[in-house]
Amino acid sequence: MKITIETPLPGEEDEIIIKMAQLSDEVLNTVRRLKDGVSKDTMAVFINDSIVMLPLKEICYFDAVDNRVFAYTSSKCYETKKKLFEIEEELSVSSFIRISKNAIVNIKMIGHLSPEFNGRFVARLKNGEDIIVSRGYVPDLKKKLGIGK
Repeated sequence: MKITIETPLPGEEDEIIIKMAQLSDEVLNTVRRLKDGVSKDTMAVFINDSIVMLPLKEICYFDAVDNRVFAYTSSKCYETKKKLFEIEEELSVSSFIRISKNAIVNIKMIGHLSPEFNGRFVARLKNGEDIIVSRGYVPDLKKKLGIGK
């Protein structure tokens, strides 16, 4: 893929031109975010009665329990009012990936992966926690890590 960046002349409007034989979902999501002007560096989460703007790079994983979704960092747990599928859609072109029906992990927080029985994997996070990667999600994880088809 060729990327060209040019500085517009004085008085010219900023412009993005995309030339592709076929638009991927990843490119469409990126265009949508550029159009909306939405920055996805942080996420609004809740701790007690306070709203916190949590940097995404600090989140190790999201976990859904009893119709509630929690964001876990190395040291704290926050609640988010979003559903897991909404988080998955919003962060689809980031370092986050779905690893089970109830969890999304930040691959930058994975220390190492170990195969387990029945095709599952155990992901040891940098904070020392172990989380299960369900076998149905292993191929997507391998692809995102660049080690699979």
